[in-house]
Amino acid sequence: MRPVMTAFGRAVWSQLHIRMLLLSVLPFVLSIVVWGFALWLYLQPMIDGLQAYFIENDGFRFSNDLLMWVGMGALKTVVVPLIAMWILLPLMILTALIFVGVMAMPVIAKHVGSRQYKELETRRGGTFLGSLWTSTSSFVVFLALWIITLPLSLIPPLTFVIQPVLWGWLTYRVMAYDALADHADAAERKIILRKHRWQLLMIGAMTGAMGAAPTLLWLGGALSVIFFPLLAAGAIWLYVLVFIFSGLWFQHYCMEALKRHRATEAEVQAQAEHAARQPAPTLVLNAVIEDGK
Repeated sequence: MRPVMTAFGRAVWSQLHIRMLLLSVLPFVLSIVVWGFALWLYLQPMIDGLQAYFIENDGFRFSNDLLMWVGMGALKTVVVPLIAMWILLPLMILTALIFVGVMAMPVIAKHVGSRQYKELETRRGGTFLGSLWTSTSSFVVFLALWIITLPLSLIPPLTFVIQPVLWGWLTYRVMAYDALADHADAAERKIILRKHRWQLLMIGAMTGAMGAAPTLLWLGGALSVIFFPLLAAGAIWLYVLVFIFSGLWFQHYCMEALKRHRATEAEVQAQAEHAARQPAPTLVLNAVIEDGK
């Protein structure tokens, strides 16, 4: 637990650096452009389609009964916009994650590595295609689990358990790969991800809890059409900040783990070389016998 919290403190300090604060601008602007265009074209048709589907299949009665059962009957008037937001939310997370992974993580790795881990050799075991594949494949699994657990997320206590766990797994898979891409080789990356998977998942879950704030802000747009563009933009900006902080946290933890791993490997290798230089016991005994003769 101590290395996790140490990395957290270092990530907070790094986040306050002007370079890291400015780092959120480009992913945020790109996300706003992409989602502003997409929502302008498709949000209202999507809501109209869901509205028609609910009317044709008696969905409002079922949703009203469900909301009344969980004590959230006040949301029955906005159930269609809420469902539309829930459907769009994973896609918004993916775009923010990809933009941060592609544009921010290389800068984060260089920033942290050049300031605190100059002695670590860069072995470049990761690639851009590897990072893209890890992000995409992880998101596919995340999306499937998101859809499966969507009904459970309507129950307030489970909302605060399911979402952080899903976020934790997704950020752990994506950020850990990117954090080790430059400095670790492929074998080192696999070893560190295996040995530290629970600590990395813990970091992901904690940052997943942070992701609840922009999620609530985003879903709050369903309650206010007038303030929806502002709330959506605020949610996207918060997601970008959360992902950048997550990247810093994972970067500090993974770099420290890599540093310790290489120190251990160097010590083991030194001991092996020392043992190899020592004369074998049988040879020493034979030499003593020969001298006696």
